[in-house]
Amino acid sequence: MPRGRRELYDGAVYHVVQRGHNKDTLFKRRRDYLVFKEFIRKYKSRNTFDIYHYCLMPNHFHFLLKIMKGAELPKILHGISQTYSHYYRKVYNRSGHVYQNRYKSYLIEDDGYLLECGRYIDRNPLRAGIVKNLPDYSWSSYNFYGNGQADDLLTVNPLYTGMGKTDEERRNSYRKYIVEARPYEKLIDKAMVD
Repeated sequence: MPRGRRELYDGAVYHVVQRGHNKDTLFKRRRDYLVFKEFIRKYKSRNTFDIYHYCLMPNHFHFLLKIMKGAELPKILHGISQTYSHYYRKVYNRSGHVYQNRYKSYLIEDDGYLLECGRYIDRNPLRAGIVKNLPDYSWSSYNFYGNGQADDLLTVNPLYTGMGKTDEERRNSYRKYIVEARPYEKLIDKAMVD
């Protein structure tokens, strides 16, 4: 069966997910995460897109991004993924596929879901049992929103600014907002894997 066409719109926000082939590990050591982030910076310097949230998990990654020109989304994701694939194959002396199928992208049409999707992305390491406290995970946007840590990959989620009048109020609100699990998270996790 042929692949369905992606719905691509200028100025749209997408939740993007890409998994390792057969759920294999994409990031085996600290340097892999750093190299991947450098490839993201490279493509951000060449294309116009904003990343509101991200999480680099050992075997997959998530982006919540706004793309200015919809037609550039495949080019950007393909570029980042392929550049990392070349690095990964060389460093780990591997051949064949690095990723499981093509990336998935979910159009975020409702502003009400914009912050909720970011919350879902930032909670990934907690739900996976990798950390017990989100500040302990270095490879997501959580520390930017929850602790005010600088992150040059990110553009502030527009709904985050409404979480308080000051930076400290917003950080406190975000930390409270993110701590509780939502019942639908397991359903979303399952849909992301399929």
